[in-house]
Amino acid sequence: MRRIVALAVKDLRLLVASRSGFFFTLIWPVIVAVLFGYAFSGTSNGTPRAIAVALVDDDATDASRAFVARLQASGDFTLTPMPRAEAETAVRQGSLAAFLAIRKGFGERSQQIFYGEPREIEVGHDPSRAAESAMIEGLLMKAAAEDVQRLFNDTTAMTAMADTAMKDALASPGAPPALTKFLGELQSFVHTPVAESAGTTGSGNAWQPLKVTSAHVARERRGPENAFEITFPQGMLWGLIGCMMSFGISLVTERTRGTFLRLQMAPLTRAQILGGKALACFVSMLVVQGLLLALGAGVFGVRPSSWPLLAMASLSVTLAFCGLMMLVATLGDTEQAASGTAWAFMMPLSMIGGGMIPQFILPGWMVAAGVVSPVRWAIRAFEGAIWRQFSFAEMLVPCAILVAIGAACFALGSRRLAAV
Repeated sequence: MRRIVALAVKDLRLLVASRSGFFFTLIWPVIVAVLFGYAFSGTSNGTPRAIAVALVDDDATDASRAFVARLQASGDFTLTPMPRAEAETAVRQGSLAAFLAIRKGFGERSQQIFYGEPREIEVGHDPSRAAESAMIEGLLMKAAAEDVQRLFNDTTAMTAMADTAMKDALASPGAPPALTKFLGELQSFVHTPVAESAGTTGSGNAWQPLKVTSAHVARERRGPENAFEITFPQGMLWGLIGCMMSFGISLVTERTRGTFLRLQMAPLTRAQILGGKALACFVSMLVVQGLLLALGAGVFGVRPSSWPLLAMASLSVTLAFCGLMMLVATLGDTEQAASGTAWAFMMPLSMIGGGMIPQFILPGWMVAAGVVSPVRWAIRAFEGAIWRQFSFAEMLVPCAILVAIGAACFALGSRRLAAV
């Protein structure tokens, strides 16, 4: 064990001495986390064609079902009906952008569209996808306005609604005369844009066809405190990639310059040599993550929801990228070949895994392909412990996948090195 530690110390000193390795291991991840954090603090103009949302119909009336059918037919949404608890879990875990909850009384208020309380839909959204949340609210208001336009074009439906409203107004002692007069004239002017005239209601509020309420989806803290809790997982990821590349290429350098052969001629086994390299990589990755978390907590207000689960995520991700480091060392016979092949291998995985661009911006087929990327599972594990408030059971899936990836890559890389 003493020999493995000595080899690890040697590799850590070489990492600190390398300016490029030090930059991409520690400085570059900070730049990524901070710049993207400031960028996400504002608004985004990402506009997906159809937004995948869960649907919770608490009203379950003909009117609510008709409204849902119109939303589906509009092409603006891909709706998946499910119970509220399941919908909240899907949004919290990042599987869907949001859920729409049609509140009880929606059907009844659809018959009272010009007076009384408005119809109400709650939008529960993923806080990291604020642009989509704003777009969803706008699309719902557009659908409500189209409902009103459709009503004005249907004389029979408009007249029936006006008759019912008139009976309700006359039966209510507190109904204002202006409302009664408006409802009476509405039957004769169904083709006239009279919506502006309906501004006076029994409550004195401005008329609106639909009320949309918004809620972040999280258990207690209601999502991330700020944008940096979303971007620091990406920063830690790039720190891990920097460590992986630095140690992987250093192993290639030792092979090409004969250092690896000389170490084998010393009283050291191949397992000790590779163990020392892996230990140094493991320690440096933990240090990078610790420094980034200290910076995030001390300067940018990053507050993990569970430190034990964050430790679990950190260890799992570190094991995965240590294994990838060993595989990178076998991707070429020279430093240039190995580096080029490794970046050509990691960049697409980072792209489809959400390490470069948030996954909700990507096309559906790229999101589906992201399941093969360790980057996706690393970010999922970090986010689960920092702000998504995963339970232990929910954290097991990404962590188990990461450990399996690390073990498989380490075994494959060690076997390939043995054949050199």
